[in-house]
Amino acid sequence: MARVPRIEALPPDGIYHVTTRGVARQPIVVDEFDCRRFVALLHGAQRQHDWQLLAYCLLPNHFHLVVLSTLERLSDGMHSLNFRFAQRFNERHDRVGHLFQGRFGARVVEGDEHFANVAEYVLDNAVGAGLCATREEWPWLGGELVADLR
Repeated sequence: MARVPRIEALPPDGIYHVTTRGVARQPIVVDEFDCRRFVALLHGAQRQHDWQLLAYCLLPNHFHLVVLSTLERLSDGMHSLNFRFAQRFNERHDRVGHLFQGRFGARVVEGDEHFANVAEYVLDNAVGAGLCATREEWPWLGGELVADLR
């Protein structure tokens, strides 16, 4: 069955909860260098594609974003981010092939309650995965919501 194009499934602008997972749930980052590179490329995509990056959390085998944007700018930015990161990761780790499992996932965030739930979920994702005890301990999260909380 063919997948539904995002342009038909999602509104043309809004707040989106975006996810990308490593192929076969394999790691997409293996050390601090990879994490720093990902965050730098994420902020580059944010600037270049005029996103409002509300929250993000990078974990060893996937990441979550909460982005306010048009769907077109979101898609262009995600293509750029995932392509550039995968290319550099593969070069650095002497590997070939896909790093990410399929296309990125995106769901529209509808309403204040949904937004609050998604934001908490993203910011507490490392805690839920057992990687740290509190979100403040996890160095690979950020966004405008995090800045507001600190």
